[in-house]
Amino acid sequence: MKPMRLIIVAVGGQGNLLASKVLGEAALLADIPVRMSEIHGMAQRGGVVESALVFGDAQSTIISDGEADVLVGFEPAETLRALNKCNARTTVITNVAPLPPFTVAIGKSHYPELDQIKSLITAKTHRLIAFDAAAQAKEAGNLMSLNIVLLGALCRTELLPLTTDAVREAIRTRTKQAFVEANLRAFDLGYQAAA
Repeated sequence: MKPMRLIIVAVGGQGNLLASKVLGEAALLADIPVRMSEIHGMAQRGGVVESALVFGDAQSTIISDGEADVLVGFEPAETLRALNKCNARTTVITNVAPLPPFTVAIGKSHYPELDQIKSLITAKTHRLIAFDAAAQAKEAGNLMSLNIVLLGALCRTELLPLTTDAVREAIRTRTKQAFVEANLRAFDLGYQAAA
């Protein structure tokens, strides 16, 4: 099976690692080879977190610049920051609800305009799916389900070799029981939002 390379970027606390584990579990359930790696930012909450997942026949989880088939961003500026991993065939899925760093709040830096972020991504990649995943998570009943909303959107693209049933089953087994129903609603809302 030809490798499919996925990068997920987020701010610490947004659930990047759980999203990666759900996708890894779904691949295992479907007997699809998968390799995963993670890079954690300086802060447990608020630092950058990046996950790399390679589905199919691959020896390494390293995704070099220009090699990502799919980029999923939980925060728009972090999506923009990871744009170097993309190429003209990459599909990008991003949440558009910003989480500006504290340096913006104290006036030491500037947060880029959302339209500028979208334009830069669109100019370099094949397809951009951008929507307010935070609003969808809130509608699902748990703002912390933003990660699962974005997994729903990712599954809608049908780019990964995973079925929605395998991902839904992985959500059931990898998330806390108290959040399973909200997460399944969040998945469905993300799936619909990417239509």
